[in-house]
Amino acid sequence: MDHPTPLPNPARKLRARGAASNQAGRFEPTQREGFDDGWDMQEDPRLLRTEVSVEEPRSAITYNTSPDLPFDRSINPYRGCEHGCIYCFARPTHAYLNLSPGLDFETKLIARPGIAQVLDRELRARAYKVAPIALGTNTDPYQPIEADQRVMRDVLTTLLAFRHPVAITTKGTLVERDLDLLVPLAQLGLTRVGISITTLDPVLSRKMEPRAPSPARRLAVIEKLAKAGVSVRVMVSPLVPGLSDHELEPILQAAATAGATAASYINLRLPREVSALFQEWLATHYPDRAAKVMTRVREMHGGKDYDADWGKRFRGTGLWANLMKRRFDVAVARFGLDQPLTPLRTDLFRPPTSQGAQLGFDL
Repeated sequence: MDHPTPLPNPARKLRARGAASNQAGRFEPTQREGFDDGWDMQEDPRLLRTEVSVEEPRSAITYNTSPDLPFDRSINPYRGCEHGCIYCFARPTHAYLNLSPGLDFETKLIARPGIAQVLDRELRARAYKVAPIALGTNTDPYQPIEADQRVMRDVLTTLLAFRHPVAITTKGTLVERDLDLLVPLAQLGLTRVGISITTLDPVLSRKMEPRAPSPARRLAVIEKLAKAGVSVRVMVSPLVPGLSDHELEPILQAAATAGATAASYINLRLPREVSALFQEWLATHYPDRAAKVMTRVREMHGGKDYDADWGKRFRGTGLWANLMKRRFDVAVARFGLDQPLTPLRTDLFRPPTSQGAQLGFDL
């Protein structure tokens, strides 16, 4: 595979992209750079477009043993994410594919059609023990390419057929398309949806998460899901110190008004290549705040850009981290978002009578 070429490159034109560069991943032995070769030839800039390739999945469920996570298994319908959120902690996973965590992550996407059939097989295994499956924990299952690929819908259809509990995290409006699946899952106590809102400022949102739905549109998704009877949690994630942290309370209030019944938050974390990409973005869009933001980030992580230790990576430590937790606790109590969530049911799980007979039962 050819190694990605860093940008800026005069022959490449960006439109609504989060990253500004495409440095090779940490496993690549070499870097390549574009340079002026001295030829006096005019080149028309080429718009950098999204490319989608297909992977035949060998497994569907990924297991983890992290004490920081409330689930031990997840499914990833896609690799990479067109939303292009500059802060996305999943960007470094593209390095395992010999692709860049920069622009490649948001332009060279991998769909996994057929994963629902693999999931069907795994759920039928005699050794399988049911517990909630998380979707959207790595890349967004309702990113724009889902409209054509429909991988997420296939996965949900299978989970409904098995009466399997599922927790979903997304920024995408395509979740509304699947209300015909989510409503019966919710009626059985088998699902809840988390909607991520980072800011209410449409200008900041468009710069920071360029191809994700606007904050107002995400609030509308919360309202629609809630009115349909689907439990919704607002996820204020990430809170960026010196840039969006002042919006914690307004976001929680707006989400509660829209119908959210629970909330969570995560402070900005910058693992591996994400740190350099985020700092490059800061220098481009908010140079006057870049030093303040990174100083605060390092204060939360023991002087480093990121501390990956369990128990610290999501919230950080120190004065600012403690202040944010206190503000969150007060705000969720004020807006009625502090009620404990009813655990998703596991007692209804049962395989359909035959593979592919996915909706052949009465709700």
